Amino acid sequence: MFDKFHEECGVFGIYGPEEASRLAYLGLYAMQHRGQESAGIVSSDGARLYSERGMGYVGDIFGEDQLGRLPGNAAIGHVRYSTAGKVSINEAQPFAVKCGFGQIALCHNGNLPDAAEARHKLEQEGAIFSSTSDTEVVLHRIARSRAGNVVGAIIEALRHEEGAFSMLFATPNSLIAARDPRGFRPLCMGELEGATVFASETCAFDLIGAKYVRDVEPGEIVVVDDNGMQSLHPFLPKPVSHCIFEHVYFSRPDSLVFGRSVNKSRHLFGRHLARECPANADIVVPVPDSGVAAAIGFAAESGLKFRFGLMRNHYVGRTFIEPRSSIRHFGVKIKLNPVRDLIEGKRVVLIDDSIVRGTTSKKIVKMVREAGAREVHMRISCPPTIAPCYYGVDTPTHEELIAAQNSIEEIREFLEADSLGYLSMQGMLDAVGDGGNTKFCTACYTGRYPTDLGNNVQTSRQRESVAAD
Repeated sequence: MFDKFHEECGVFGIYGPEEASRLAYLGLYAMQHRGQESAGIVSSDGARLYSERGMGYVGDIFGEDQLGRLPGNAAIGHVRYSTAGKVSINEAQPFAVKCGFGQIALCHNGNLPDAAEARHKLEQEGAIFSSTSDTEVVLHRIARSRAGNVVGAIIEALRHEEGAFSMLFATPNSLIAARDPRGFRPLCMGELEGATVFASETCAFDLIGAKYVRDVEPGEIVVVDDNGMQSLHPFLPKPVSHCIFEHVYFSRPDSLVFGRSVNKSRHLFGRHLARECPANADIVVPVPDSGVAAAIGFAAESGLKFRFGLMRNHYVGRTFIEPRSSIRHFGVKIKLNPVRDLIEGKRVVLIDDSIVRGTTSKKIVKMVREAGAREVHMRISCPPTIAPCYYGVDTPTHEELIAAQNSIEEIREFLEADSLGYLSMQGMLDAVGDGGNTKFCTACYTGRYPTDLGNNVQTSRQRESVAAD
């Protein structure tokens, strides 16, 4: 619906309490924003694994019947975002298989750039795949491993992987977390009355009353079983490359991600933006919801009044029936509507987190003008997005990114805004406490990638379309 980058998924795991699957359900519910296409939970009762997956929202998939079929004191779960590739129950995670190491289930947040090549080679050797997901390649590698145990097989499968992965594995008697050496995607660890909990974001901990302990470190594997917790660092260390877009857009503002408050980062984005790109205006209006914290920061720094001049409909489902007659801006209007009495006659600063293709931003600017705004000044709380992401994010191609093809003035003309300003790279990095740019991946703003992508430069949608053919 909105012209944004889309995070592919979120993961949750818990080991220790009775009815672990119900806590996993709540954890996934808290992270629904990370994926709305499908969801799944695999639980363990110490003897075997149980699996339930479905299409749609977490609350629609899991009821008493489904959770009743997920017994045990351990569980992992997954929410997945919709892409333009193949969409079916076969893509829903966690994946669960039985191999020489027994039963094993896996859910994954990230992207493995070499998966297409590895998949082709495995298929030539007789491997059979049930999905188009790169995650399934990891299970095949584990099944073929000559390691002495499942942990060794996981290490062997991931040791030479250059991609982004925050993974959770479940066996009948253990839960295993693994994070790539660069730490692209987040993975937090918490504690709940003696139970160990993992999640992509700490908002999942808050809902179930768990306490955040620390992040799973880049390159770390954590094994939890009845003997306690074991931490391993089997991978060669590499420069840390946390995804900056987690703080710009993906994560909930009430989460800690990479050990830092997302709300604090976004508030500071807005303050830096107000210093760098001030506007002679009357009110500051956020594009909800991800623009709110930055807009509050912009208003506080500039002294302008903050107003909720755009209302968002939070109850739009995954599908809706479009009108047969033409309604201007229908795709935007179903989600956003201006508050005319706040906007009419005012010079408005619109704060949004990013511009990708620019099509939605153009419609929002026009909508605000039609609500009576005298002037519309667009401000973006990150630098211009000029390059796709290949580390677990569904992104347009380079040719589709408006900032990759146009100057800021040309983008302003396209949007029909009175002015346009972006947060600088230095301002963004200062806001997340990384002024030296040593911890974050900023490839979507610079085109400089932290890994050698080789020929693996397709978007996730292109990869899935190819795999589905």
